[in-house]
Amino acid sequence: MEAIVKRKGFSPLVNSSFLPIINPFFDDVLSRDFMDWSDKNFSTMGSSLPSVNLKETDKKIEVDLAAPGLKKEDFKVEVNNNMLTISSEKEVEKEEGKKKGDYYRKEFNYQSFCRSFSLPEYADENSINANYKDGILHVEIAKKEGIIKKSAKNIAIK
Repeated sequence: MEAIVKRKGFSPLVNSSFLPIINPFFDDVLSRDFMDWSDKNFSTMGSSLPSVNLKETDKKIEVDLAAPGLKKEDFKVEVNNNMLTISSEKEVEKEEGKKKGDYYRKEFNYQSFCRSFSLPEYADENSINANYKDGILHVEIAKKEGIIKKSAKNIAIK
């Protein structure tokens, strides 16, 4: 009675029919590609990195950052050497005293993020406006007058 089946190079102990519960767990964990970083939002990993929409018009560059539950005071928006940086740090503590018996609980939550964007040379660092409404931080960067934007050039692949 041979109940051991080798697959994917796992040890016979893991793939044994004696361990039916552990087998799917190891198949799931060991078959994942942990080096696949295609999901840049990291939301599946429980991170608080907010999503961003970027838009460019003839007169301005717009950045919309989704960060519900924050206040405008929680954000820091900086520009330095054509690099726009949006960051936030927020710490919340909740404390409960005695309720029944010796019960005591103190919970805290800490959230922070930092997103940076390289601005083109035609972005006017002196004309940046930001506002926060309905969970969206909206940043507008004006374009400098008189600077011609270089158009994209297609490169033929040989």
